[in-house]
Amino acid sequence: MAADCPARRRPLYFSKARTAKEVAYVTAGRLIQQYQDFCLSKGIDFIRIESVRPHDDTTLFCSAGMQQYKPLFSDPSHSGTVANSQACLRMSDLDEVGDGTHLLHFTMLGLFSFREMTVGSAIDFWLEFLGTLGLVPDLVTIHPARLVEWAPLYGGRVPIVPDPECMWSDGSISGYCTEFYKDGVEIGNIVNPLGSCIDVGFGLERLDMIVNGTPQDDALGTLCETVMTIVESGYRPGNKEQGYVLRKLLRRIHKIGGTLDHPFFTEEVERQKRLRAKYLRLRDRHPEMSPDWWFDTHGIDLSDIRETMDE
Repeated sequence: MAADCPARRRPLYFSKARTAKEVAYVTAGRLIQQYQDFCLSKGIDFIRIESVRPHDDTTLFCSAGMQQYKPLFSDPSHSGTVANSQACLRMSDLDEVGDGTHLLHFTMLGLFSFREMTVGSAIDFWLEFLGTLGLVPDLVTIHPARLVEWAPLYGGRVPIVPDPECMWSDGSISGYCTEFYKDGVEIGNIVNPLGSCIDVGFGLERLDMIVNGTPQDDALGTLCETVMTIVESGYRPGNKEQGYVLRKLLRRIHKIGGTLDHPFFTEEVERQKRLRAKYLRLRDRHPEMSPDWWFDTHGIDLSDIRETMDE
């Protein structure tokens, strides 16, 4: 029997009966509100972004809260500090969803300072905010090249572990970083891009899990949440770019035995049945043709067809 995806998260006033998903939605929303209020109390402008549409053409979806600010990091004439909550999507974690820590779609709580805040002030900011949540990191890591300079900034408040992996780069902007851990899970980091800026990202869902005990979605729930986020960001299934990713996730839901109450899911299941029948009808006529030929000529993705034939 196919498993239904969990109910889509929605504000509580849409329903008198509070489902677990609705409670989780509101609880996470309160965390965002707490962070927003904290930033505003510090005189820092705040913006919420719920769409995963990218802010430039370097990625199919927004993968980090700093994406829209990349030009400001590289502009030596610009100074200032902003904060946000940004919906993000990273397909690189697809094979790890459902393990309790990895998500495809998540919300990043960000703080970005361009030649204004120091690493020390960013550390103070985040330890203070985490303290308002009753959360004290178990440890932080620092790149050995910055250990002597940055370790004193914590003032003995958190144990420090050297880690040569504490580097970050998006290909054009890079910097050393310090990472925060709780219960063996990284909850966020502070990056020092170009040695003069601050780029902070903390995962809302991981904070929610630790602070409020909200469990992470299983694989099916994660896939369904991600599909609906992509759809609500304005995309439709297709053969290219974001549309292709959406189709891939719809197929993955079907493959693991799940269902989704949305026309796109029903259409994709029927579409796969038609393509499979078409392939079975034509494969003996074209045994030598490449996967690219099948896709370009007939819209058949052989990897998907063969997966369904193995079921």
